[in-house]
Amino acid sequence: MEHVLGIGGHFMRAADPAALSAWYRECLGLNAEENGLWHQEAGPTVFATFESGTDYFGSPTQQTMLNFRVRDLDAMLAQLRAKGADVAAETQDMDGVGRFGWVTDPEGNRIELWQPA
Repeated sequence: MEHVLGIGGHFMRAADPAALSAWYRECLGLNAEENGLWHQEAGPTVFATFESGTDYFGSPTQQTMLNFRVRDLDAMLAQLRAKGADVAAETQDMDGVGRFGWVTDPEGNRIELWQPA
């Protein structure tokens, strides 16, 4: 059986695509090329489904949530706060999995940041 090889892209609607792309570049360091090509570091990717009524994604209208792996969650959250980003006050530790924090981008999309164990 054929199978997928990995995530090939993540596409989002935006009221101001250039400004949202700039926010991801300036706040998260996501340095995508002109056509959106981004060479990410190797590591695990989680594909999980949630109950339709979950509040884990923030707004009930948000159907998916992007999760980025980070090396140092505390440093990333401090960097985001220094840039004025909307960072959730809480973090979560999950034994054997790692640490999690959240930020909301300027278009209202909640993003999860994961420091793997």
